[in-house]
Amino acid sequence: MTRVPGQHVSPPAGTADARAAAATGADHDVRALFGHSTAVFASLAGPAHMLENANEAFFTAIGGAERTRTGLPLGQLMPELVEQGFIGLLDRVYRTGALYTGREARVVLGVGPTAREAFFDFTYEPRLDAGGNVMGVRVIGVETTQIKQAQRLTAEHRALLEQIARQAPLPDVLDGMARAIEELAPEEIMVSVLLADADGHHLHHGAAPSLPAFYNEAIDGIATGEGVGSCGTAAHRRTPVIVTDIATDPFWDDFRDLADKAGVAACWSTPILARDGSLLGTFAMYHRVPRAPEEADLALARVFADTAALAIERHQAQQAQQAAEAREKAARDDLAF
Repeated sequence: MTRVPGQHVSPPAGTADARAAAATGADHDVRALFGHSTAVFASLAGPAHMLENANEAFFTAIGGAERTRTGLPLGQLMPELVEQGFIGLLDRVYRTGALYTGREARVVLGVGPTAREAFFDFTYEPRLDAGGNVMGVRVIGVETTQIKQAQRLTAEHRALLEQIARQAPLPDVLDGMARAIEELAPEEIMVSVLLADADGHHLHHGAAPSLPAFYNEAIDGIATGEGVGSCGTAAHRRTPVIVTDIATDPFWDDFRDLADKAGVAACWSTPILARDGSLLGTFAMYHRVPRAPEEADLALARVFADTAALAIERHQAQQAQQAAEAREKAARDDLAF
């Protein structure tokens, strides 16, 4: 198991220190989700748009080490840009000498299973020689992918809070939350929410729209405890448990065959805690391939674990109120006789 960087023991829930820590943590999560914009730069030459040079951020954005090459036409280095119209735009700038600016432009970088959706603000600027003739195109841009994703997630988060305020059924809220995260995540993930029983000793199915039914049935009712997969351990420890490779992690010894059958290779689990620190459940993100989380992934988990906690506590309060009203009615009925 890989430990979460910066993990620490939280102060007791409900104290002033705990509230301050929670506020600081929330601010940190927002910054992690919105990320940092990084400028990309590339210099292209001639009508073939030969890549002469580019900064490190450019190569990182387009695919990393495998694409860190110069001396090739951009359309050859990044053939996916041809069908998406970006090479045509370069042709136009080279031909006319007119600058082109794009805002929040969507581009799919890479091909096949490694392809990713990205967004950029960018400018194609003609490069002129001493005689004023176009000799190439300069590409200057800022990747806004993380900001775009955070904006989408913020909208979904707001919708979930509105559902909770309307007292929508808990299964609907949790299922909607899971589907929203799966749809908006930049890489394929499968979300699972497990709900703790009253004594916190077992976890039961809450929502997992993309995990196989046989898998959800098999883990329904698992015990909380050290070494009981990612979720059982996270519930026991009351801290996130990040398993980057299920095939080799001892926490998954008893569930490895089940995970293999379900096609999951990594599982990051975050405990869902009430305001008083008691266990409400777990929020987990599964991956098809071994993977370690980035800070934005951990922030996303914390934000939606807190949202799930709000929904679960509201549901429990409603159930308690209904039970109290039922007892009161029963008592009045007894007095009537």
